[in-house]
Formats: sequence, C-alpha cells, structure tokens
Amino acid sequence: MTVNQRVQKHRDERRMLGFRSVQLWVPDTRRPDFAEECRRQCRIATQADNADNIQSFMDEALADVVGWTE
Repeated sequence: MTVNQRVQKHRDERRMLGFRSVQLWVPDTRRPDFAEECRRQCRIATQADNADNIQSFMDEALADVVGWTE
C-alpha cells in the first residue's frame, strides 16, 4: 500500500466516524520578527484591557449568573 493510499484510507475512516478535515494557517514562529510581533500585540491588548476596565465588566456579568459562587 502506498503512502497516498494509507492517507486516503485514514481520511475515509475519519469521515465515516463523522469528522471532517480542516486546514489552519498559523503564524510562523520561526520568523525573526515573531517575538517582537507578539510583544506588540500584547501591548495593544494590555492597553485595551486597561482602557475598558474589562475585569469589572466580567465581575458584573458573573454576578448575574445565578449560583456561580455556590
């Protein structure tokens, strides 16, 4: 059995089990600018969190959920 046949068999078995194949594109962590881009995005997220006071919003939302502290 060739590699292509084995892969196709595996895919067919997964489909029969109710799965479907998806392709995901993710950032390339090997790029030289990857770490700096992570830092840049973290700074933006931190600034947004500080400006929006998201924690108090989350606390208020949780307080509305009956029995969440029990």
